[in-house]
Amino acid sequence: MGSAALEILGLVLCLVGWVGLILACGLPMWQVTAFLDHNIVTAQTTWKGLWMSCVVQSTGHMQCKVYESVLALSAEVQAARALTVGAVLLALVALFVTLTGAQCTTCVAPGPVKARVALTGGALYALCGLLALVPLCWFANIVVREFYDPAVPVSQKYELGAALYIGWAASALLMCGGGLVCCGAWVCSGRPEFSFPVKYSAPRRPAANGEYDKKNYV
Repeated sequence: MGSAALEILGLVLCLVGWVGLILACGLPMWQVTAFLDHNIVTAQTTWKGLWMSCVVQSTGHMQCKVYESVLALSAEVQAARALTVGAVLLALVALFVTLTGAQCTTCVAPGPVKARVALTGGALYALCGLLALVPLCWFANIVVREFYDPAVPVSQKYELGAALYIGWAASALLMCGGGLVCCGAWVCSGRPEFSFPVKYSAPRRPAANGEYDKKNYV
């Protein structure tokens, strides 16, 4: 029962991380305007993401524009798009694999094969977390490097946006959840007594006179 609890907990963490990764991919707040002057009152704030850029006025009005040309984007944005979308799709595959090998499902008969399927699903989730870290850290490195570059004008300096922090948290959940799923599958394969209990009832057999014996109902 302990290994099944590990798998369920790991699957829940992976699902939360998957939703967070989708949210980070769609939000336009990968880069946020940096305010370096002493004037607190600003006319507008600029957000930049993987799919669009937004301008928020001091009055609260926000206007967003989707990137129309893919080839006109920078190399880091194109790579971040591909890696993030790939991580999201790989997490979907990992979900089906994990559910197939989970102890709480009956898609595969209990045994070493079922444990290996669950172990594969957990490893795929951990790989999703590592894959999502690549564009996040790459983007963060570019933002920090340009922020401290004296050649970049103050008006073009940006700070780390909320989407990056959401993506880092989602990556951590995916890796932790995948590790828990792998631990649960490994414990189940090595110690079957800790696996999810499955009870089977013997079929009732009719007596010689064609009627079911009364002891089948006791």
